[in-house]
Amino acid sequence: MTNIQATSTNFITDPGGTDKNGRTRSEEQIRQTAVEFEAFFLSQVLNSMSAGLEADKTFGGGESEKMFRSMLNDEHAKSMSRNNSVGIADAVYREMLALQEV
Repeated sequence: MTNIQATSTNFITDPGGTDKNGRTRSEEQIRQTAVEFEAFFLSQVLNSMSAGLEADKTFGGGESEKMFRSMLNDEHAKSMSRNNSVGIADAVYREMLALQEV
């Protein structure tokens, strides 16, 4: 027989642990999920906003610019979400905590 060992490091070994803000690990995971949701939402908004823009004829154009613009929008969205500039993550976080208490 072979010895099967867990290769994933995502197991919570100390469910009662807290972070520096006093939140439990599950609350921190909920916060991270809310931030990721906000980043995804903002990325979709930014991609929709930039869909109608035409590429600069002198320096741009082609499929690579479309791909780069999408990646740039993703990074802008992640940055906006990390800096709490919109506030969607806070609302999602509160709702997820409320649903967890039910």
